[in-house]
Amino acid sequence: MTKPNGIHHFAICTADIKAQIAFFTDVLGMELVALYWMHGVQGAWHGFVKLNGQCSIAFVQTPDIAKIPVEIGKTHSGNPGAPCAPGTLQHIAFNVDTEAALLTMRDRIRSRGVEVAGHIDHGFCKSIYFAGPENLTLEVSTSEGKAIDAEAWIDPEVVALAGISAEELKRFKSPAKFARPARPIPQPAHDPTKPHMVYPPHVYKAMMQASDADILARRSQTEPPVKLAS
Repeated sequence: MTKPNGIHHFAICTADIKAQIAFFTDVLGMELVALYWMHGVQGAWHGFVKLNGQCSIAFVQTPDIAKIPVEIGKTHSGNPGAPCAPGTLQHIAFNVDTEAALLTMRDRIRSRGVEVAGHIDHGFCKSIYFAGPENLTLEVSTSEGKAIDAEAWIDPEVVALAGISAEELKRFKSPAKFARPARPIPQPAHDPTKPHMVYPPHVYKAMMQASDADILARRSQTEPPVKLAS
């Protein structure tokens, strides 16, 4: 079945990329693996710290980010259960494989002077909670290699309150399979009821009307900033 099989990266806006890198490398032990001018975005820096070979936390810093006010309950949740605006980041939960590793992470974080709540047992995972720079709400969790049992953890009461019908629930639990056709599917006509990225209208229209080959040829930047000896 064709579906995403993990997170490649989360991108977090920052007004102080150095402070974020320092926190994520020292407090959480992630390695800095990339720091460069962000492709296609004038004046932006892009940094990546490594979770594993295919998964990273990314940071984006531009001069304008520091000018945007932080408002808890709007731009940030402030804690793992508090609200913030629809579509914004509520919290990030990092994975470890065992409870022993979770408790080791708790001790590592506390050893850097950062307060940690937990661990808490949620039944399908155990978690600790703490804050990161710029009001990030962070979590480390473990399910100890066990998959979530959908039959036990999909609550019929919440299903009904969310307005999900029996047929919709069946479809959500077993999404339709998809096989790539022999010929690529063309770009659909613009539908204002569908989600869209926010660009100046003329820029967005040009991006979406360009051919896939043209986007690949014109927008790709594959050379790293440091030339390695062959």
